[in-house]
Amino acid sequence: MGLNARSAQGALRLSRLSDTSHRLETTLIRLGGNFEDLERHLLRNFRKYAHRDVVERDSLWHWFSLTHLHGLPTRLMDWTYSPYAALHFAYSDVASFEQEAAIWAVNFRKAHEFLPNFLKSKLDQGDAFTVEMLSRLETRGSVEEAEPFSISVSPGKTIDTLGDFDALSGEVDQDFLLFLEPPSIDDRIVNQFALFSVMSDPTAPIDEWLEGHPDLFHKIIIPANPKLKWGIRDKLSTKRTLRRGACSRTSTV
Repeated sequence: MGLNARSAQGALRLSRLSDTSHRLETTLIRLGGNFEDLERHLLRNFRKYAHRDVVERDSLWHWFSLTHLHGLPTRLMDWTYSPYAALHFAYSDVASFEQEAAIWAVNFRKAHEFLPNFLKSKLDQGDAFTVEMLSRLETRGSVEEAEPFSISVSPGKTIDTLGDFDALSGEVDQDFLLFLEPPSIDDRIVNQFALFSVMSDPTAPIDEWLEGHPDLFHKIIIPANPKLKWGIRDKLSTKRTLRRGACSRTSTV
């Protein structure tokens, strides 16, 4: 399927859809209505009522990741390093076996070439950001307390708030797509070889952005062949637990 290019280049990220008619829309976009106005309220209320010991530190990116992992609608999207995990989720909806499925493979290294210089300069020697790297860009608490989910913009070059992150798109006069590795707070993150993507504009579907940069991705179509799908599903390894964690049931591939 050509997915082994990731191990050669270290540059592919995989996502899956059990139906090719589905778009790469975040759970926030799927809310519909004025969903962009709800984002900061959902995040703020989760932070308000969650126990403070559930995150390593009180940072925008730690809370962002935890909120998404607990199933609240966010602008984050799930991806994986593993072609096996991508295949598993492409085949997870048995009711869609009569329809084509799709796996998206994205060259995140090239995608990061479109980041603002401020972010590119902070990428260190890695290819993807980590929550810790992004949290080091915050200054909250050093001068005055900032609400991390505010749409306001902080002075200087920091990412204390969602407003700070969104405002960075003005540097490059276009939206950008950033990939980050979530903190390994449960087995599910480790077992799924998980990572997230985040758009600078919460209203922008990722597939639309990718279609404007066709050299960054491949869309692999799995035929609408139930016999083929059942055969591949049965042949997937059963050695790795994908959905074991506090917020999910156990599933293996």
